Amino acid sequence: MQAWQDAGLGLSTASNEACKLFDAVLTQLCRDELPAFLYHSCGNLLISIVMGHVIANGLELIGTGSSVRLNKDLASAMNAMMSLSRSQPLTEREKLHVLALDAFASGRLPKACDLWEQILHSHPTDLLALKFSQDTYFSLGYHIQMRDSVAAVFPFWTPEVPLSSYVKGYYAFGLMETNFFDRAEKLAREALDINRTDAWSVHTIAHVNEMKAEVEKGLAFMKETEDNWKGSDVLSAHNYWHWALYFIEKGEYEAALTIYDNHIAPRLLLSGSMLDIVDSSSMLYRLHLEGVKLGNRWDSVPKCSKKRTKDHLLLFNDVHVLMSSLGAKDQKTTDELLTTLQELAKVPCENHELSLAPSIGLPLCQAFVEFENGNCDKAVDLLYPIRYQLIQLGGSNAQRDVFSQLLIHAALNCKSQAKQNLAKCLLRERDVMRPNSPMTERLIRRAAAVHSVA
Repeated sequence: MQAWQDAGLGLSTASNEACKLFDAVLTQLCRDELPAFLYHSCGNLLISIVMGHVIANGLELIGTGSSVRLNKDLASAMNAMMSLSRSQPLTEREKLHVLALDAFASGRLPKACDLWEQILHSHPTDLLALKFSQDTYFSLGYHIQMRDSVAAVFPFWTPEVPLSSYVKGYYAFGLMETNFFDRAEKLAREALDINRTDAWSVHTIAHVNEMKAEVEKGLAFMKETEDNWKGSDVLSAHNYWHWALYFIEKGEYEAALTIYDNHIAPRLLLSGSMLDIVDSSSMLYRLHLEGVKLGNRWDSVPKCSKKRTKDHLLLFNDVHVLMSSLGAKDQKTTDELLTTLQELAKVPCENHELSLAPSIGLPLCQAFVEFENGNCDKAVDLLYPIRYQLIQLGGSNAQRDVFSQLLIHAALNCKSQAKQNLAKCLLRERDVMRPNSPMTERLIRRAAAVHSVA
């Protein structure tokens, strides 16, 4: 308790054990470990303090993508947190944490970030506020804010501050997403020099190599570091996903599928987490666009994704659930996802994500449906006008690249000469941003072949 007080992050409790447990869960969160054991063995002690409720509910809301609208247990836990916060004297920092999580739960994600920023202005070493805000900025597509939020507190994270190396990794990721690739890689490698098992910093370097289309460098890095990050609870499968993307980029599809079969699919069936659903759906759909025969691999994804059909917490997640239902040719689930999203989008509310559904989320979903139905011209008509708005759906630049690939493939398959010309323009753009990309070169050759036939 005194240590938290000395750090300027006092917890409103007289229990040293509760403070130790909060510290342990926060440490596991930074290390990309799942604190399930602590919940089961010490859950009552953790939620004896308000900040215990905050971290437990935050992990459920932000970490797993659960919704208070559909998860009665989570709704009850949030109510218990709010009730406890009103019954105890709290610090201003703790009150802001409660308000931020309440805002997130009601879909007011930008407001939640504003409240976490208020905390960081006065308490720059509040790691929970930093971590939750980073994750939420990512979901909003606010990459500049994600970078600058860490930049503002970074000088306070000196080497003697516990877990400071992980903050280097957060900063590196924000730099990478805003195209400061060299600075991002340098900082991520500094973090790895301190802690080679930092899966998030490995993940940042994987992104750098992906965005620069430095395929051989990326493959070598993943192979060299695999033993250091493959034990990560949260990011191991996602790092394997990045590894597989390099093989897809090269056109070595069997190598990519081997990674999928050995590491990504088994993890999905084990965890059922939203990140693993996104990775599986996105990877299989990229291979589908490349014309790869996938056998029955799609069939296992809806076993985990179908229960998320009505969540509509994040539109980015919805689109990936849709990919899985389209891949498995599950028309009922596809219709259910689109219908329930359309109905929710009609109801006036403060929910940030649902406010984007009519203008961005639904047109994107419908573009996928039209493409799968062979209506490529319609898919382009839906997707091309919103392509610069898709960042608002969140995710990383690498993750959203599947939407760019869809647009290019749809345009290439259009009957209209104008849209075939559009495909060539899109490929020239891509070639500038990712020089020497094998995938771009393949698609440029295909576009030239289409033109010569025409």
